[in-house]
Amino acid sequence: MSEDLWAPHALSDPERFTPDVLDPAGPLAPLDSPESAEAPAHGSVTLIIPTFNEAGNIGELLSLLADSLPAHLPCEVLFVDDSTDDTPAVIEKAALDLPFPVAVLHRESAVGGLGGAVVEGVKRADTDWIVVMDADLQHPPHLVPELVGEGERTGADLVVASRYIPGGSRAGLAGNYRIAVSRGATWLTKGLFPRALRGISDPMSGFFAMRRQVVTADALKPLGYKILLELAVRCRPAKVAEVPFVFQDRYSGESKSGAREGMRFLAHLAALRSATPLARMIGFGLIGLSGFVPNLVALWLLTQAGMHYLPAEIAANQAGVLWNFVLIETLLFRDRRRHRHWADRVGRFAVLANADLLLRIPLIALFVGRFGMEVLPATALALLTTFVLRFAATEALVYLPRTTRTRTARPTRS
Repeated sequence: MSEDLWAPHALSDPERFTPDVLDPAGPLAPLDSPESAEAPAHGSVTLIIPTFNEAGNIGELLSLLADSLPAHLPCEVLFVDDSTDDTPAVIEKAALDLPFPVAVLHRESAVGGLGGAVVEGVKRADTDWIVVMDADLQHPPHLVPELVGEGERTGADLVVASRYIPGGSRAGLAGNYRIAVSRGATWLTKGLFPRALRGISDPMSGFFAMRRQVVTADALKPLGYKILLELAVRCRPAKVAEVPFVFQDRYSGESKSGAREGMRFLAHLAALRSATPLARMIGFGLIGLSGFVPNLVALWLLTQAGMHYLPAEIAANQAGVLWNFVLIETLLFRDRRRHRHWADRVGRFAVLANADLLLRIPLIALFVGRFGMEVLPATALALLTTFVLRFAATEALVYLPRTTRTRTARPTRS
């Protein structure tokens, strides 16, 4: 991933940065570099704003932030930019006369979408607080100090700007369709993660403040734009507070949400929900059951076409194998796919899935002949045994990282 990080002017403490940062064209040292070893000011804030083609919003956003941020609040603004337009140049021009420091991290590859952009910002933040907001002015800038102030007053680790508590409103959501989708997504996430989202009425909010010390950036695996959900589930803040806000109309440009983001959201939910071994095993079993549908459809089509039922059984089984592989890749092991080439994963998965058939029949014969079991219970036990073995083998042989062996040099004879 290629990145370009610059600062229009130095932060209030120039010792934290390399000398050439005083030049607007110079590179900004990462916020977690050795130059940032000094403890941050109490109540200091890094405001992370992910951007994708938001040039029309930047000037108004920075102007409102300049009016909203009190002089006593040590705040720095970090735009993490995935734009293909002139947004970085617009930020540079608009940031020249501001009372707070502004920096831009431009990513050539938008890994993880909006959530990935926020995580990149988190890795560079060394302040007490991190505030995340959108650039389109649907999140009112005047609430930034209120979010941090609420956290300081209550001792909360996470403060969420919520549309669903008294004083809040989703007025800026255009149309009944978007309102229904937002509400449905909220119910779904709270139903899937009741403990992690306790005290959070608006888990779909993209406007929140979080203490930097409770965020483990390396544990985050964002997918799409619902970064609050990722942070709440994986970091588990001990205490949560909320501040009401009115969701505003977009100031300029068009919404980036759509069907593609919806699918990424569902995949993200599945990845979060299947993070534990037990949850993955349950998901593995449910996907395996769903694989009977394409298996039976393929079997019917092949036998209707005149193929003998035995080779048709073998061929149809591959349809179920392919179905299971696609769902398991997408829903259970998405974050582990990089460990092996896709062809290697397909081959290993197909071998294990078909080996299940070869193992199941001898097991049934063993249970019936050796232990005197009836055929039906023997078959059920064999199915359960091969299922557990196939799940363990799939996780270990297909999706776990390769182990690198180090050779020990033999001592030379003198």
